[in-house]
Amino acid sequence: MAAMDIVSPALSDYLLAHSTQPDDLLRELAAETAAEFPDAARMQISHDEGELLTTLVRLVGARYAVEVGVFTGYSSLCIARGLPADGRLLACDVSEEWTKIARRYWDRAGVADRVDLRIAPAVETLRALPTDPVVDFAFIDADKKGYVSYYEELVPRVRPGGLIVLDNVLQGGRVADPAATDEITAAIREVNTHVAADPRVAVTMLPVRDGVTLARKL
Repeated sequence: MAAMDIVSPALSDYLLAHSTQPDDLLRELAAETAAEFPDAARMQISHDEGELLTTLVRLVGARYAVEVGVFTGYSSLCIARGLPADGRLLACDVSEEWTKIARRYWDRAGVADRVDLRIAPAVETLRALPTDPVVDFAFIDADKKGYVSYYEELVPRVRPGGLIVLDNVLQGGRVADPAATDEITAAIREVNTHVAADPRVAVTMLPVRDGVTLARKL
């Protein structure tokens, strides 16, 4: 089957209209991303998902967060804004081109001192971290075939009660279509099954945008 809308366009507009609206800085970041990287702009989260990230960071009382997949920094900015002034976000990406935009907006938002950007394969960055369970919040939104590896590196490092959020877990509904056999859909099916069966976490999959899984460390 073709990719499906999880909600109708009209209902999507209604949801966006009844969520906290993005400020001028977030609007400008979204516009610049669309102008600079029109073929990749779909990788940027929507503003209602950004508000969800900020809310989740605050609800878990996060002080130390990890993001796998920065792109131009919209989600990082939303996470960083949810942290206290002395909080820290370890942001992992491989692109200097994309993250140079992120750096500018973090600075303009006054959160640059909270963000530690590492330009390297994320699995290497995560494996180099101490194994102490001190991560409060993690967001995975990068190459889909790497999701299981990222998740497995993060789970031991997340404290009990901490949260791992995985994005794009529905793949436009293709995960439910047996005829969809492409590598990305197969990789997302694998991580969805893996996380749901993991006794270390309690899991809720939400039909937010392209699907968001919340895995709370037990």
